[in-house]
Amino acid sequence: MARFFDSKARAPSHDLPPIPLGGTRQQAMNRLQVGIGGVLGVLMLVGLASVIQNQADEVERNAVPEAASTNIPEPRTKSADPLVEAGVVPDLPATPTPTPTGSAPTAPVMPEQGTSAPANGR
Repeated sequence: MARFFDSKARAPSHDLPPIPLGGTRQQAMNRLQVGIGGVLGVLMLVGLASVIQNQADEVERNAVPEAASTNIPEPRTKSADPLVEAGVVPDLPATPTPTPTGSAPTAPVMPEQGTSAPANGR
């Protein structure tokens, strides 16, 4: 392992011919073609984005502002309870509805009957 990091050790020069840093001519041409293709691809994408943006701006300039809304929203009354506005709970009146005073109280609903039982037990 020490011989790989030894600065005095040299590889024998008769094994392989020296390789130029740029590679062969074919490799250099291949790198050049790929680079030019990449630059052209980026230019095409930028041009396409520009055309799309120009078309969107043109459509927005030609749009009729009055045609945006065809119905007028009804004015909504503001309620003090945000849960009622969201529709989570029903809107209950602030004061309960008074019951008539001269009538007899109703008996509770019996499960086996399905209706309210008479007040006198019959």
